[in-house]
Formats: sequence, structure tokens, C-alpha cells
Amino acid sequence: MRAYIQFVVAACLAVLAFSAGAQQGPLPYGMPISLETANKIAAGALAEARKNNWGMAVAIADPAGNLVAFQRLDDTQTASVNIAVGKARSAAQFRRPTKVFQELLAKGSNFTYLLGLEGAVPVQGGIPIVIGGKIVGAVGVSGGTGDQDTQCAQAGLDTLK
Repeated sequence: MRAYIQFVVAACLAVLAFSAGAQQGPLPYGMPISLETANKIAAGALAEARKNNWGMAVAIADPAGNLVAFQRLDDTQTASVNIAVGKARSAAQFRRPTKVFQELLAKGSNFTYLLGLEGAVPVQGGIPIVIGGKIVGAVGVSGGTGDQDTQCAQAGLDTLK
């Protein structure tokens, strides 16, 4: 019985954590990002990576998490290809930056259930792409530290301003 109560409390905390800061609910999905816009974001992310001499892979997904565009720098570690795609997919499908999952896991064992959520990537570097108040896709970057991945992803998004 005690294990059941702990499970219920953890589940309630998880729901509160996911909804914290999102009083109006998650942003709605919009029409999928165009290839032209996706390539512009990827180019901006890779420009930031080149500037800092970081080997990066950049994936752009549509709102369903399907790959729209992918680019990587030469000599980027091969594992970063699938990681970047996973980050983009996760940010699109869950409508939140992948850093949210990372931060929740850091809070302790009440959030280890996140490791079992199919498609959730608990590593920063995936960010939804919002145009006109709607999520049209997501960018995922991999190849450096989490902060470096996020910096490059944000640089790509900044090309839309």
C-alpha cells in the first residue's frame, strides 16, 4: 500500500512539474516547417558551431517529429547524428525543450519515470520552433556539451528574427 501511495504522489508531482509555467497550456501545433526555413535554421546553428570550432549535427523535425532537414559538420562524432534527430523529435512531440526533461531528472528519483517515456530525450539541445505562436517543428543539435548544443540550436532559431 505504501508503494502505491508513493507512486500516486510521484505521478501528481510529475503532472505539476510538466504543467508548471504553462498556465495557458502548451502552444498549439501549426503547419509543418518549410524546407527553406529548416535549412536556414540549420545553417545558423552550424555557423555558431564553426565559429566555436565545435563538431555538430543539426536536425530539424516537423511537429510530428519527422525529419525535414539534417546537416552536420565534417568530423562530427557519428553518434551525434541519431542524438540530434532524437532531440528534435522529442522537442517537437512533447512541445517543450529537451532541457525540461534533463532538469526534472536532476530533481531526483521521483522523475526517473521520464527515462521510460518513449521518445523523451532528457538531454538539452532540442528546442521547439515557434512561428506565429504555433509549434511548426523543432531543432535538435548534438556534438558538444549540452550548453554548447543549446547555444547552437538557439543561434539557428535566432536566424528567424
